[in-house]
Amino acid sequence: MAVTTLDRSSDVATHPWWQRGIVYQVYPWSLQDSNADGMGDIPGILSRLDHFEKLGVDALWVSPVYPSPMKDFGYDISDYCGVDPRFGTLQDLDQLIAEAHRRGIKLIMDFVPNHTSDQHPWFVESSSSRDNPKADWYMWRDPAPDGGPPNNWRSMFGGGGWQWCETRRQYYYHAFLKQQCDLNWRNPDVVAAMHDVLRFWLRRGIDGFRVDVIWHLLKDPEWRDNPPNPDWRPDEPEVRRILDTMTCDQPGIIDLVKGMRRVLDEFPDTVLIGELYLSIERLCAYYGDSLDGAQLPFNFRLLMDPWKADVVAGLIQQYETHLPKGAWPNWVLGNHDNGRVASRFGPAQARVAVMYLLTARGTPTIYYGDEIGLLSGIIPPDRVQDPQEKNEPGLPGHNRDIARTPMQWDASPFAGFSSVEPWLPIQPGYETRNVAAEEHDPDSMLWLHRRLIRLRRAHDALSIGDIKIVKVEGDFLAFERSWGSERFIVALNLGAKPIDTSLSEADGGRIVLSVNGGRDGEMLGTRLMLAGDDGLVIELG
Repeated sequence: MAVTTLDRSSDVATHPWWQRGIVYQVYPWSLQDSNADGMGDIPGILSRLDHFEKLGVDALWVSPVYPSPMKDFGYDISDYCGVDPRFGTLQDLDQLIAEAHRRGIKLIMDFVPNHTSDQHPWFVESSSSRDNPKADWYMWRDPAPDGGPPNNWRSMFGGGGWQWCETRRQYYYHAFLKQQCDLNWRNPDVVAAMHDVLRFWLRRGIDGFRVDVIWHLLKDPEWRDNPPNPDWRPDEPEVRRILDTMTCDQPGIIDLVKGMRRVLDEFPDTVLIGELYLSIERLCAYYGDSLDGAQLPFNFRLLMDPWKADVVAGLIQQYETHLPKGAWPNWVLGNHDNGRVASRFGPAQARVAVMYLLTARGTPTIYYGDEIGLLSGIIPPDRVQDPQEKNEPGLPGHNRDIARTPMQWDASPFAGFSSVEPWLPIQPGYETRNVAAEEHDPDSMLWLHRRLIRLRRAHDALSIGDIKIVKVEGDFLAFERSWGSERFIVALNLGAKPIDTSLSEADGGRIVLSVNGGRDGEMLGTRLMLAGDDGLVIELG
């Protein structure tokens, strides 16, 4: 494979916190219950700030805590400028912002602009008639000539995407649940109202936003059918039978992203992160042609592509090639919509994956619980909560509950998350896989995270340095990070079998951190041996 060298050197001082730092995603339902109702809350997050500070993360991204009927766990918002009583109060959130800032930790909120709850006052008004002031705030359309839905657009949660409103005698479009009504982002009043929402939170001290399904915001203005998917198979979910080319990633979306960015730029030191399940080439467009779009369009390729050495090396090269000049990369291993890293990769290989995440060029995002190797949950049928799994015909087998089980803090009943039965079941084996147990085990996943983060913080080469692919062979991947006189090689075994290979670039280097311990301080020659599921960070002279 060709070697790629990228020189993006500049003064260290020009790198803002969101480039040098690490983002940690908090799923508030599941982090910590403070009031014995079986569900996490904002005071619970506040009570665990010591953990985040000790871990060494720079920002907490908190999934939605807005008032909501909770048809989709807060992604169906009924008030953008409040806090749902289930999670606490606005004053609780203000306290969390202040205390996080006191500890040097930023706070990022989820922003869900594509749709509102059907109980949001905007939709209540919009659905009341065809001539009210908000009549055009949502995606309304007359029936087809046969009286049915206007076109073939579908819901991402299964079934058709159109819902009939008897009062207006029209359909409205919903890309997700019927209770999640898509806003009309071609209406400048909607854009202005949403910008005001951003300002409301920025004035309270929020440091940025992760924007939900940002690539969904615009739909085809001619309301044309989505085309069939030529690769669809009958054993796949019906929702994949058509492509979403008319309902996603439409021309004009980047201008909307730029508009949000202009609002954030009114407030110093903030960041705009966009959720994008797109190809690397397309996600890079969301940076904006003048880097005036999202600072961090999420790169989910490690969630989507095979975990193989040549694939990962190819992703690095492809990503660095398509990044606009001066744009900053990012990597994500786990989130609230996908199975746990330790289950997808296996517990042993998950340790290698986190070494990649925390040494690769770009801002890493850690999902709560991954720092202790939390496994995907086991959810009995009568405990399933996820509407995507329950909605028929939805996406059977894609139950997001498995990534949302309660955080495991200690070996007490309910894992220290709550004093009562939690909203989702605790993982079997929590008695040994928890923060307190791993705190006392220097070989634990928790300590691996802490050591990698400490190393990353101590060396500019590992946080803001350049990257170069050194070698790709079978399961072996090696890349170099450099900044000024600092040089490191990260050598990873993405398989279970031992590797014995030549690596002249590591000659004279010293191992400063190994995935499985026991080799720190070892000096290297031109040959390199790696156990299965292992990885090394090597400091060069």
